[in-house]
Amino acid sequence: MQAYSERLGVPASWWALTVLMAVSGGLVGLAFGIAATFVLALALGALTAWGTAAYGAARITVTETELSAGRATIPLTALGAGVALDPEQARSLRMENADPRAFMLLRAYIPGAARIEVTDPADPTPYLYLSSRNPQRLVDVVAALRARA
Repeated sequence: MQAYSERLGVPASWWALTVLMAVSGGLVGLAFGIAATFVLALALGALTAWGTAAYGAARITVTETELSAGRATIPLTALGAGVALDPEQARSLRMENADPRAFMLLRAYIPGAARIEVTDPADPTPYLYLSSRNPQRLVDVVAALRARA
């Protein structure tokens, strides 16, 4: 059972850029004829849509036993305290105050984030930085499930 799930989808404006990329492909294709116009518009639009969808497909899920963020999965027993970051704290932690050893699931279009300590002595990762639209809820869910474990 999932106690928390969030998809870090891209904003609508990014999908508008996908349409603009298709139009750009069509304009380039005009120099080569009508068939090339359609082929380039379709190809560039499809490629951009695929990239946009893939980038926005990142998920954060928390179950009774583990936290998954993007491709990373870590047991809740290896996590420590967490803190919800406001947009300014999040910006600072992903820039000048970032630890290069930290795991970051970063989406710059999401202003908030959660910072969760990694307490496993065998793991060199000091903390997880997770962009989130609901960072306080994420931190609360992880803390509640850790307390049960």
